[in-house]
Amino acid sequence: MQNKLWRTITIILTLLIGIGIGIFINKNKSMWSFLKPESGPVIKFDDTREITWNEDFQIVEINSSIDNEIQQAYFYPTKSKELQPLIVSLHTWSGDFTQTDELADMCRQKNVSYIHPNFRGANKTISACCSELALADIDDAISFAIKNSKVDTSRIYVIGVSGGGYATISSFMKLKHTVKAFSAWASITDLPAWYRESKVRQNKYAGDILNCTSPGEELNLEIAKQKSPIYWPTPTDKLNDTKLSIHAGIYDGIQGSVPITHSINFYNKVLKDLSVTDSSKYVSSKEKLKLLEFREPLGDFGSIAGRKICLKKEVGNFSLTIFEGNHEMLTEYALNEILNQ
Repeated sequence: MQNKLWRTITIILTLLIGIGIGIFINKNKSMWSFLKPESGPVIKFDDTREITWNEDFQIVEINSSIDNEIQQAYFYPTKSKELQPLIVSLHTWSGDFTQTDELADMCRQKNVSYIHPNFRGANKTISACCSELALADIDDAISFAIKNSKVDTSRIYVIGVSGGGYATISSFMKLKHTVKAFSAWASITDLPAWYRESKVRQNKYAGDILNCTSPGEELNLEIAKQKSPIYWPTPTDKLNDTKLSIHAGIYDGIQGSVPITHSINFYNKVLKDLSVTDSSKYVSSKEKLKLLEFREPLGDFGSIAGRKICLKKEVGNFSLTIFEGNHEMLTEYALNEILNQ
């Protein structure tokens, strides 16, 4: 009888302890994100796991200037009494404003203002994916930061990797605010091309593109082009005062999800829109083929962050750098590059 009583007590205590641990994990987001199973491998620059942000970063709510929707963002206003630069960091394809961002703590340490807008969240809906609504949200986030922090409006910078690189290039093409420099890494520029490439690779991005552009199972080519900066007219006058730097890792498209041709083809498109006649400034078909075939430097172009540069092209304030790397941003280098211009 006594043994039976002890077994009953043990079972009850075990259940209570289990419930307590469950409640603790559920309330602790960082612990839960560490323990919960993932639906697939974690992609560093498209990592959507929930994290706990440093308490110096506040969640703010910003009204859309187009449809009055509320956009959330993580925001760090500089603690300096003097005007400081503003870093506008754009989330990746599958992420949103809560996504981990290595730039955030770097900006806090440098005491520059920082904002990480949501701009309609992950790219899996019609309203997202560099739509007019999403790009207006980025403009609205910049306006909010200027109003609520000591921002040097002559030193506003937009930066992003992967889907954030796509949004950075799209922002260069269409943002209303004056931005000193745009830094785009591992960028998508052509949704019809990326849809075909993603179908071959059998990854989730093909389905996302359909959700962003098409109500059915077939790609709506016209809408896909409307959301692809490679098909947009280039605001060439903007390059008189604004710098656009495009970076891509040579192994992307093999190990990563975005072929380097997205960056190369967009670079050549802008040069055509600039009416550049010097053929050496373009990435030639021969150079492109060698990069895709051998994945190694085409000459001595130096290095960035300890990585060899495989190809460097530049016209005025516009540049393309193909470096020895994968689907990634060289984060510390990228931040220092734009702040030190």
